[in-house]
Amino acid sequence: MKEKTRKTKNGRWAFRLVGLGLVLLGCFIRVLDPYPVRMSRLIYFDVLQRLSPREFNPELPVRVVDIDEASLANLGQWPWPRTVVAQMVQNLGEYGAAAIAFDMLFAEPDRYSPSRLLNDPSLEGVLTVENHARKLDNDVLLATEIAYWPVVLGVAARLSEEGEHIASKAGIVEFGESPSAGLISVPYWTPIASPLDRTAAGIGGVNVSPIGGTGIVRRAPVLWNGPEGPMPSLSIEALRIALGETNIIAEGASDEAGILLAVEVGGYRLPTTENGELWLKYRRDTPDLYISANEVMTGSADPDLRAEIEGRIILIGTSAAGLFDIHQTALGESVPGVSIHAQMIEQVLTNEMLSRSDVTAAQELLAFAFLGLVVIAVMSSFGAVASFFAGGIAAAAVLIISWLVFQNQSVLFDATFPLIGGMANFGLLAGYLFVSSEREKREIRKVFSHYVAPEILDEMENSGHQLQLGGETQEITVMFADIRGFTSLSESVSATELVSLLNALFSKIGDQILVERGTIDKFIGDAIMAFWNAPLPVEDHPCRAALAALRMRHALAEFNASDIMLNRQPIALATGIATGQACVGNIGSQKRFNYTVIGDVVNVSARIEQCCRTVDYDIVVSNGVHQSGQDDLALLEAGFVDLKGKANPEPVFVLVGDHSLLKSVAFQELVARHSELISAMATRQSQSSIEHLCQRCQNVVEDVEPGLRQFYRALPGRAADFRSDIPSEQFMFTRHNRMMGSE
Repeated sequence: MKEKTRKTKNGRWAFRLVGLGLVLLGCFIRVLDPYPVRMSRLIYFDVLQRLSPREFNPELPVRVVDIDEASLANLGQWPWPRTVVAQMVQNLGEYGAAAIAFDMLFAEPDRYSPSRLLNDPSLEGVLTVENHARKLDNDVLLATEIAYWPVVLGVAARLSEEGEHIASKAGIVEFGESPSAGLISVPYWTPIASPLDRTAAGIGGVNVSPIGGTGIVRRAPVLWNGPEGPMPSLSIEALRIALGETNIIAEGASDEAGILLAVEVGGYRLPTTENGELWLKYRRDTPDLYISANEVMTGSADPDLRAEIEGRIILIGTSAAGLFDIHQTALGESVPGVSIHAQMIEQVLTNEMLSRSDVTAAQELLAFAFLGLVVIAVMSSFGAVASFFAGGIAAAAVLIISWLVFQNQSVLFDATFPLIGGMANFGLLAGYLFVSSEREKREIRKVFSHYVAPEILDEMENSGHQLQLGGETQEITVMFADIRGFTSLSESVSATELVSLLNALFSKIGDQILVERGTIDKFIGDAIMAFWNAPLPVEDHPCRAALAALRMRHALAEFNASDIMLNRQPIALATGIATGQACVGNIGSQKRFNYTVIGDVVNVSARIEQCCRTVDYDIVVSNGVHQSGQDDLALLEAGFVDLKGKANPEPVFVLVGDHSLLKSVAFQELVARHSELISAMATRQSQSSIEHLCQRCQNVVEDVEPGLRQFYRALPGRAADFRSDIPSEQFMFTRHNRMMGSE
């Protein structure tokens, strides 16, 4: 019992160590943060936003002037002449725009400028203009116009050396250990046609994702690290101009270089990633955000249009498909890039900005470890089913916390890694538990197979046989087999040698019982008890038990001839078999019980085994076995014997052989002679006559079963056992006198 408890504790601690190893492995994987882990996290954040997107507020001072398909159809293909753009700037300025930001590039001089057209060799002699117009430059006209208004021009990041080093017009004030060093680096910016770069109030980066970035735009840079220093994004620069600020504050970590924590513009604080990106909290795209450029270019003093523009930040971009400025958002929508800039400004103004810090990532790691420890603790103590429910409750708590912090604090808490990692841990631990259980099951099956035939074990498993306290009454066959001369054997060898000898013997004869689908009940010192027809039905169980006894006789002969019995006296076995009703089931206490049989047939079988001495034969069976197997077994009548606990003598039979012996000529001749002998003893013929008939039987047993020789030698002294007409009292008195005389 102590050994079993120790093994259980060792197995439980081994399980916990394996679980802890899996938790540590999961933490290591999370620190490495491979692509599948990152993508599952980002997809989960998308799901959160789709469940609860931002609401559009029409009162926010942000609008987009859209160069849409209608505008292109009316004003011509893009790029428009800079004179048209200058007119748009003038109209927007006169409508009272707080800032005008172009989400487009003016990288080359206007090809429609008269000065460029007249210098084109292909147009020489075709165009004629007055002398004063020969030097007109549309870029100068646009530069002159934007000088009057709060205009922000855009530059794009590029890798080629054809770009230019363009400095920001905003003052970037850094706090901390060089926060700009960790910003997304831009080798070159696209140029701005001169003199536009000199007259613009601000310059900002138009890219909404790093160079080469594709797919869903979930974060957008707030600051870039350009060749001439930090450069704000177009949206942040437009906000700065609208607020009338000159500086942008970059807040970095005080103890580590290259870490940006937040950006401040005119009192608005934007929490960023360490490389200067802002998590975007999207809303559904809505037509209310857009104003068609065609409406702005009409030049009419429309009060409704003025109400949409006055005092607002105006971003100019395009939704035309042919201009290729369409991006996908976390909500699954495809929107113009200028719309993303507008949404950045909106969430800054409403302070609906998403945040995600290293502290949040550490909390996710703790949540994963917590789920893993819950699964380990519960599974090691209560099993997989209980840990499934406990882990499910803990996982639900993580999901709820993730949702609440997103809804109430706009914090992006990843629940996927704790949940997926927890499920992976559960699956692996459940697999480990299953393998361990299967190993233990195999060990138990191996042990149990010493008592029950393998095919019976298979049938029990397939039928879902339940072991529970209690039993049922049914017909069974019981066998008792006992070693003869065990006392003298035990005195001739040491205790260790005796145990080894018994183990080898019981293994040999026990296998024969299992072959015939018997169940070994127990080993009682030098004896073995077995039964048939339980726990599962066994057809012809009396014959099966008899055949098992015959197999045991043959196995015992081989055992006596083996090396282990060298120089030892041969072992003899006495076997008794009886068939009858008994209670079969699990008998014992609620905590410990044995599968066994209780009933009169058990006592009868034990007593028949004991009477093998009287009958002087190794296998004796009851009348019930005789009645069931007389057509299949070679049996001989052995008279009536008194059994302890029985009021009347019981008829018994000796088991000589199987069906093949039963049909043999030698056995049939023996049966005929045996019948004459039984008749002589029953009719009280003379002792000499009985001895003569016994000798006649002995003359033929050599060809049948040599062990019968001793049986017939003892029969003349057992004549009274065959006189069935003697009353039981006189039977007992005669038997007593016979036994006293033999002594």
